[in-house]
Amino acid sequence: MALSVFRTLYARLALGLFLLLLVVGGLFTFLSLASVREYSAAVSHQLNRDLARHLVSDRNLVTDGKLNRDALKALFELYMTINPSIEIYLLDQEGRILSYSADPNKIKRNRVSLAPIRTLLNNPDAYPLPGDDPRSHDRRKVFSVTPVPSVDNPNGYLYVVLRGEEYDLAESMVHSDRLLRLGAGALAVSLLVGLLAGLVFFRLLTRRLSGLTERVEAFESGMSAERTPAVDGKGDDIDYLTARFDQMAKRIAAQLDLLKDKDAQRRQLVAQVSHDLRTPLASIQGYIEAVRMKQGALSAEERDRFLAVALSESHRLGHLVDELFELAALDAREKQPAPEPFVIAELLHDVVQKHRPEAERAGVFLAIRELAPVRVLADIAMTERVLDNLISNAIDHSPEASAVTLSVILRDGGAEVTIADAGPGIDAADMEHLFEPFYQAPGASRTGHAGLGLAIAQRMVFLQQGRLTVHNDAGAVFSVWLPVVNELDGASGQSSTAL
Repeated sequence: MALSVFRTLYARLALGLFLLLLVVGGLFTFLSLASVREYSAAVSHQLNRDLARHLVSDRNLVTDGKLNRDALKALFELYMTINPSIEIYLLDQEGRILSYSADPNKIKRNRVSLAPIRTLLNNPDAYPLPGDDPRSHDRRKVFSVTPVPSVDNPNGYLYVVLRGEEYDLAESMVHSDRLLRLGAGALAVSLLVGLLAGLVFFRLLTRRLSGLTERVEAFESGMSAERTPAVDGKGDDIDYLTARFDQMAKRIAAQLDLLKDKDAQRRQLVAQVSHDLRTPLASIQGYIEAVRMKQGALSAEERDRFLAVALSESHRLGHLVDELFELAALDAREKQPAPEPFVIAELLHDVVQKHRPEAERAGVFLAIRELAPVRVLADIAMTERVLDNLISNAIDHSPEASAVTLSVILRDGGAEVTIADAGPGIDAADMEHLFEPFYQAPGASRTGHAGLGLAIAQRMVFLQQGRLTVHNDAGAVFSVWLPVVNELDGASGQSSTAL
């Protein structure tokens, strides 16, 4: 449990913030100390840049134009006593050290560089300017310098190191512990305040990430995304990500529900296919077995009747299998239309002529009330198959001595073919299931059709960028809408024909 806590984003951000503050605090302390030293050197140089010149004039180091060695020795002894923080050196014109006030055992150099000395003499405002420290081979310190015995007659230089070894020793003794305590205290306070502020900020930031994690875990465990509060996604990236996840979760949930529905439909389809295949198979098997078992006792007429029934059932079975393959091909988009322009009224007239014998046997009239001579862009074979199915169904559901009315009109920028029968119509409960495979209204007979015709017709029309709809009027009215290529001259011509 403890290990998992440290693996969270919040814990990692907190650790990263602590390390960052630690590095920044150490760097700040280092830079602060360096800045203080630089500032102290600049102040010391500004205050004492004319110290060498004042020493020469105040202590009478020059007598009759010559350097007074005794006065210089007395000066060394005096300042070693009253001001040990400075070190005084007498240099010749080449920078060699001639005498000094420091401890001889600690002098490491025989000469100092004249470049900083000449720079400062030419430009007194060039400070803080470090020069060589005779006590070290590489250390450099601020200094004050003046030519001796005079500027006009220089024989050497009085070189004063402003922050000598005694000053460094005293500074380290005074400041080491104190600066350490002050620096550590300031660093600790800064770290604590920064860390607390960062933790609060990170908590506010990661709280929404934790909420998103809870949403993901809840969705993974099966809880619907509808049970979590919605996020509009108008905030920052986290709000946007949360909103997108909610949308994704809803789509996945909808797709899962759709898959469940499809699975239920598949199971129902398998059951219905099994039933519809079993019936003709049982009939064929029964009649063939009867002929085989009773072939000696059957008359020629009975044997022919049995074989005719078996052949009819085999045809029905073959038709059902063909429809199943055709429906599967349409659903898989393996069967695609080949659209071409043609006059839909002419195709409707040909289909009506083909179904006239069937209508006469059923005692039904086929009447064309209106034909708009328009050209549609569709697959002729698919369209003919759709019209065959709709007209055949209309004939089957029309009572004797009634009429099936057909028409072609322009509607919504396309051609609409309507087939209206005079039957009892379709119940409202059956209307929404009418184009589902194998659907038949409760109580309807399943011996004539398998219930695939309307499903196939609906998919064929859809593949041609059209639509197939149904409503009730005096009976059931089916409408097939197909896109139009263009309107022909004389599109207003109408006819009324009874076949």
